[in-house]
Amino acid sequence: MNKVWLLSLVALCCVTEIFYSSCSSGKTAELDYSLPDTLRVATLYSPLSYFSYRDEEMGYDYSLIKQFASDKGLVLDLKVAPSMARMVEMLDSGEVDILAYEIPVTAEYQSVLPAGPESMTTQVLVQPRKNRDSLITDVTQLVGRDVYVEKNSKYQYRLENLNEELGGGINIHTVDIDTLITEDLIGMVAGGKIPLTIVDSDIARINKTYYPDLDINLELSFPQRQAWGVSDKKPWLADSINVWFQSDKTRHTDADLLKKYFEQSKNDAAPIPYKFKDGKISPYDDLFKKYAKEIGWDWRLLAAQGYTESHFNPNARSWAGARGIMQLMPGTARQYGLSSAKITNPEANIATAVKLIRDLDKVLTDKIPDPEERKKFIIASYNSGHAHIYDAIALARKTGKDPQKWDGNVQQALMLKSNPKYFNDPDVKYGYFRGRQTSAYVREVYKFYEQAKKAVPA
Repeated sequence: MNKVWLLSLVALCCVTEIFYSSCSSGKTAELDYSLPDTLRVATLYSPLSYFSYRDEEMGYDYSLIKQFASDKGLVLDLKVAPSMARMVEMLDSGEVDILAYEIPVTAEYQSVLPAGPESMTTQVLVQPRKNRDSLITDVTQLVGRDVYVEKNSKYQYRLENLNEELGGGINIHTVDIDTLITEDLIGMVAGGKIPLTIVDSDIARINKTYYPDLDINLELSFPQRQAWGVSDKKPWLADSINVWFQSDKTRHTDADLLKKYFEQSKNDAAPIPYKFKDGKISPYDDLFKKYAKEIGWDWRLLAAQGYTESHFNPNARSWAGARGIMQLMPGTARQYGLSSAKITNPEANIATAVKLIRDLDKVLTDKIPDPEERKKFIIASYNSGHAHIYDAIALARKTGKDPQKWDGNVQQALMLKSNPKYFNDPDVKYGYFRGRQTSAYVREVYKFYEQAKKAVPA
């Protein structure tokens, strides 16, 4: 017994020595479950997760993870991956701590532990909402209908399976055009160019904020669970995110973000024609005349931009937070010394917008030497942010278009920035952008301007 006791004591002493030796060398047997000072996050460019608009970073996932970092007193280090596969690799290798993106909860991503906001998505039918009697409300009604989907996409495979389940009869059209993506097909349904398409429900919800006359209620697949992800080696990090997400403050923040990105209308295009009265454009003509002189513009062009932005409503506020007649973003207003208290003041708002236009003119002069052509680029930059216009110029050059012409050239290149093939291109620095909105914006500004020139003297 004494010999056994002595051996046990020796073993205990050895273990104790190893433990204290590791501690003295900077290594500890205990795991550190505290949050890091810098939170390394990966995401993807998309209209749901992360994008830039008017030179401000936005997106549902970005806004939420930014709030998490702020609440925890952490520095946010955001990395944008080129693909889902690469993003998961970054997590597995320890390059990042969190994936702030909707990762499908499937066996394919078994190394990713779900955390934070969780949602369910399904594939849905996108159809025009003409009247209730014409709506397709059951999958059996797809027999004999024409449905357009991206070639070799999950939507094509689901539709083919559904067609087989129904015994055939669905007219499946696959679209294999390099520059078209899901968003384009949704727009084509809204514009009456094609009758039906299929997309994921979260994409459908965002696009419905641009096209309110669409119906997206018919589900065509089983629901797919998705959530943010952390490494399965760090369950404590998932717990920390989940506890934070369950707080009342976070739930209110989440509700506000869901409303902003998935519910609020983003269809800001101004209706044309407009009734001009008594040789005037607006109650603010004197202000447009006064400040247009500072940039050498026809005041009617500046007024056309003001109408397209806000319908001359000084209290207008967009889904993104832009305010006033010229719809200034709060961050932009602060850069020019305009306080939030004065941002809706008509004169202050117009004067600050002109300062922004003047600066955009300066940065675009070398790229677009023709002053009249440059105005279109300035107006586009005002709407999208100049970074996206730089990308579009680079894409125009790369795709054989004229990088110094807007219509049909850089305008078309800008629309490519909603396609992953192009917004992940090495020459594109600022990622995803919904270029069709800026294209429509420039078109509406100039349409109004041409009408104003005929109706109102200079």
